[in-house]
Amino acid sequence: MNAPTLIASKPKSAGSAASKAAKPRAAAAPQRRSPASAKAEQRVRDILRVGREVFAERGFERATTIEIAQRLGISEATVFTYFHSKRDLCMRVIGDWYDEIIDTIETGLPRQAGVREQLEFVVQTHLRLFLIQGTGLCALVLSEGRTKGQGLELGQTLVELQRHYTAPLMDLLVRGQASGAVRQDIPLRLMRSLVFGPMEHMLWEVIATGRQIDIASSARDLVALLWPALQAPEQELGELRQMKAGLRALLEGGA
Repeated sequence: MNAPTLIASKPKSAGSAASKAAKPRAAAAPQRRSPASAKAEQRVRDILRVGREVFAERGFERATTIEIAQRLGISEATVFTYFHSKRDLCMRVIGDWYDEIIDTIETGLPRQAGVREQLEFVVQTHLRLFLIQGTGLCALVLSEGRTKGQGLELGQTLVELQRHYTAPLMDLLVRGQASGAVRQDIPLRLMRSLVFGPMEHMLWEVIATGRQIDIASSARDLVALLWPALQAPEQELGELRQMKAGLRALLEGGA
């Protein structure tokens, strides 16, 4: 059906505006113009809230804008007043969810701690927020992200959103290289895949089996496996020398 001509732009919080201005969301759903009133802005928020529920429950293919409208007690035409299509609405739902996770990571990241500790925070936050509302949105993002090149609607656009989503990790790796903590002989994109690949497998296992995981210990164990591959060889040698010196001091002190 043809959509009417009014579409809402995303309301932004003052706390995250500067960060998002510096790193605009890639391939965001097209928006026409800002809602004309507070009532329209509330309508957008309601559609996004219920849209998140429906996409999480149904996935993209089985979700319908009719069901979203029915849950809100509005007409389907009203949904299309603010969003061009089901695809655009879904992209906005996922993009907003990613932005929430990015804001949480950037706000809580312990920047005064070492790179390894910051990496563990990123991994733990990613796992926790991907599962905090159940596995629905997680399954949607992981499954649709694999559809590139298969003629399905979300794949390529979702790949662009995911590239934006991984920016905090990439920034951490760049800072780690600058400080000498992270190796520089491996491309950043491969290190990004090294981190996100195992997390994706862990999330798929939760989705497939329904088995809950201890997120804190899982993040700690995963980083213990990843860090030797990420850290600069010189740093590893330095840590071994420091450990050796510490053991020597203990032995001499006990003698």
